Amino acid sequence: MTIDDITMEALGDAAFEIGLATGLPGPVRARVRTLAGRRVSFVEFDRIDPAAPLTADQAMTIEVAARTAFEERMPFVAVINSAGADIGDGIAALHGWGRVAAVLTKCSGVVPTFAILDGPAVSGPALLLGLMDFVVVTHEGYAFVNGPLMVRQFTGIDISKDELGSPASLERHTGLPVAVVPDREAGVAYVEELLAYLPDDCDQQPPRWQLADPVDRLCPEAGDLIPDSSTGSYDVRHVAEAIVDDGSMLEVRARWAGNVVTAFATLGGRPVGIVANQPMNLAGTLDIPASQKAARFVAFCDAFNLPIITLVDTPGFYPGKDLEWRGMIRHGAQLVYAYGRATVPRVCVILRKSYGGAYIVMDSKTMGNDVCLAWPWAELAVMGAGQAAAILQRRATDEERRAFEVDYTERLLNPYVAAERGYVDAVIEPSETRREIAAALDMLDNKRESIPRRKHGNTPL
Repeated sequence: MTIDDITMEALGDAAFEIGLATGLPGPVRARVRTLAGRRVSFVEFDRIDPAAPLTADQAMTIEVAARTAFEERMPFVAVINSAGADIGDGIAALHGWGRVAAVLTKCSGVVPTFAILDGPAVSGPALLLGLMDFVVVTHEGYAFVNGPLMVRQFTGIDISKDELGSPASLERHTGLPVAVVPDREAGVAYVEELLAYLPDDCDQQPPRWQLADPVDRLCPEAGDLIPDSSTGSYDVRHVAEAIVDDGSMLEVRARWAGNVVTAFATLGGRPVGIVANQPMNLAGTLDIPASQKAARFVAFCDAFNLPIITLVDTPGFYPGKDLEWRGMIRHGAQLVYAYGRATVPRVCVILRKSYGGAYIVMDSKTMGNDVCLAWPWAELAVMGAGQAAAILQRRATDEERRAFEVDYTERLLNPYVAAERGYVDAVIEPSETRREIAAALDMLDNKRESIPRRKHGNTPL
């Protein structure tokens, strides 16, 4: 039987699998198997302690599995437990993981790729994790390019393995894991959850969910969550949960860059990607990690045909010398680029504030979104009234400043000015948000865009 002969009926038996590269020695096995009824190319390191170094043969096993995923258009899943390239194998080991990296690069944007880190990933194998779409880390996992010994030799700083690359460190500081789970089995279960929102490859549509939640259900609780004060805090995840199908939301990278939320969900049974500013963290401003997190998520959704819903409530970019020197311009442009390049259906809802450059970045009409909606109290402007008064009324009295702020708010800080100019398609009641987004997605179901003929764009990395 060839891979092409494998049918979903044959794979209905969870025990059914086809081995790949079975003649190669080492503690790595590759096979085609099913996860939640889906055909995947699955490669797995054995549970051994200490973890085995990556030899040329083991790298070839991973390469065969990744190439099978690419050629047969199926998701790729790898369970990693590797102590780095085998020193005794010499240059052959380095050549092996380089070939794996080349195939994973080919897979990018063609088939979804997943890694479950259940042990170490050091040096080359750690970089392979960075090529994966989603990395799930177990409590036994840790990863770094250079370990504590190299750090001490080159910098003189003593640091433990856990401080450098533990699951908590990776989750909080690097943005590598989409989730941390107890063990390998839980990692596989989490990958199955992710797969439920995704197609097998870039030429297919995501699978529809069978749900009983009425698509025209009103959601007044979404608007009730917004505080009366324009500076009040709230959890935007509860707003998103009120809008999407009940119980369908799965947040990814929740503990990294908490000022923006990225999540999968369904609306009317249709899988979607959600990007939302989080007022509970840094007032929902955009900084470098938030821009990177949202940009990568938008790019993934665009690659695999998931419509993007953007929930906007941001006063702008987070100010600071350090951020500017670390490249806020380049990294902020990553999010601009991701939205500007996306061709999937895009619906933007302005919940409250949308100021300055962040207004443009968060999938504004200018960036080419398909439908832009706003709630009645939404504020769209270069800046808030207080900031505008500080600049334009520097020499005014306190009374004159207050009068200016009232006038500025009434004349400019409302969505109807933007709607008159076509920058907002409709001002809607919060309770109608679910119904309006669903109608927009139905209208855009057959959206197709002609992509300019070119080798590829030059992403502002």
